[in-house]
Amino acid sequence: MSHKQVITTDKAHTVGGPYSPAIISHGFVFLSGCTPHRPGPDRELVTTSFRAQAELALDNLAALAEAAGSSLADAVRTTVYISDWKYFHELNEVFGEYFGENGPTRTTLPLPMAGFDIEVDAILALPDADAPSV
Repeated sequence: MSHKQVITTDKAHTVGGPYSPAIISHGFVFLSGCTPHRPGPDRELVTTSFRAQAELALDNLAALAEAAGSSLADAVRTTVYISDWKYFHELNEVFGEYFGENGPTRTTLPLPMAGFDIEVDAILALPDADAPSV
């Protein structure tokens, strides 16, 4: 018996390749990196503003979370890759809109990307009705 369940959805852009968009395992959901591409066969890349790119990447992440029966509210860990530190302040603004005041832990790393400015992945903790509240 496998200890992982692969999750896919057509509501989020996934690049494809030899990896899973999302996996549920041992009470956690592991979401692969999401970029500012629109879902669908055209995979349109949004390159307008950093804010538009960040919102679409997070919308894709949220769609993967939903497909796994969860939401971004259950995020406990994120990693964000940005093309330049100049976007850090704007990232914080958008991140706050999506995750609220008590958001997940986060690591942000600058690195060159091919034609877009952000990629974000996450780990979510699935709600457990039998677990004690913290």
